[in-house]
Amino acid sequence: MDKIYLKAYAKINLILEVLNKRDDGYHEIKSVFQRISLYDDISIFKNNNNDFVLETNVDEINNENNIIFKAYKEIQEKYDMVKGIKVVLNKNIPMQAGLGGGSSDCASFILGINELFNLKMSDTEICEIAKNLGADVVPCLYSGANLVSGIGEIVKPLDSLLNYNLLIIQPNFVNSTKEMYQLIDEKGVKQEDVNERLLNLIDSLKEKDINKLASNLYNTFEEVSPNEDKVCEIKEELCNNGALGSLMTGSGSCIFGIFKDKKQLLSAAKELSKKYNVYVAKTINK
Repeated sequence: MDKIYLKAYAKINLILEVLNKRDDGYHEIKSVFQRISLYDDISIFKNNNNDFVLETNVDEINNENNIIFKAYKEIQEKYDMVKGIKVVLNKNIPMQAGLGGGSSDCASFILGINELFNLKMSDTEICEIAKNLGADVVPCLYSGANLVSGIGEIVKPLDSLLNYNLLIIQPNFVNSTKEMYQLIDEKGVKQEDVNERLLNLIDSLKEKDINKLASNLYNTFEEVSPNEDKVCEIKEELCNNGALGSLMTGSGSCIFGIFKDKKQLLSAAKELSKKYNVYVAKTINK
């Protein structure tokens, strides 16, 4: 095998509770990650030299700070036969949007290299490499819906039979994850106990109850967003256009709405695209 093609799927957070800050600077979280159909394209080729080449349609990430390059260096430290690689990355997932695009690219690259070079890494070894590269990379190794805890490295797949449509709004601002966590520390957010919401949401996935799901969405970051008024406005617009529920995903800035009816979703997309960049997607549970 000389090449491999992968789809790096985005995620949304149906619940995201930020807990205590650890001594190492990381925050504990409790979240439900849901993979969705929006994806980046990644092609990995073997070439005849020892170089690593990354080509992407986004110039600002075409450098050695790219998480894919960091993953390459991490793998190469353990497997020196991994060399002579060209990666072509076509970004479709908005960046700094809370959709996990970079983390998913990284996770897909690790899985792709493992297969391309027949490394036969164990699941534990793959997860260890992923954990060293970013808190959200480990959950992005999994499909479907997953309960995520710790700093993101503890993942429990959930039994989800619920598929639904999503309209994702990209506002005209972006959020820095680092700065959003700093705001939580500075403001000392006193948040509600979301354990009941979490249990209800997990039950809704098993029971295929989309209304119960939509009524139990929660994200701590909404409470500290510098653009809180705008986030609330977009959520209201989504619900006024037929969404059963709406939430900012991750540390933002994208906001998604959950739709039961595809026709209503497309009508909302047409209307809201007059003001925003919009993405139509659906959940992936396989």
